[in-house]
Amino acid sequence: MRGDEEGFGDGVAHRILLSLKYYDAILGVPGVELRLHDTTLYASIFRADETLLVNAHVYGSPAAHNPVLHLRRIPGGRVVDHYLTSFDKVWTRLHQ
Repeated sequence: MRGDEEGFGDGVAHRILLSLKYYDAILGVPGVELRLHDTTLYASIFRADETLLVNAHVYGSPAAHNPVLHLRRIPGGRVVDHYLTSFDKVWTRLHQ
């Protein structure tokens, strides 16, 4: 669906398959996980401990044309927790 929405057709699916191939080299590293899902994509979230890179998706626009937010947990801050709650909901949904 995203390929159609962004005007790339099957190109998005092929880019995903190519990206997955690049991750092969790090998948055996302790603590590294790759999680796939089929939920509607609002943002790509890349997590490293308490730091997140969030690529916010704009409808009809390729990910590379949208902002990437570099977020770090700070005392009293809730933005990172908000994104992590979303991240965990998707992960939980996969294991039901």
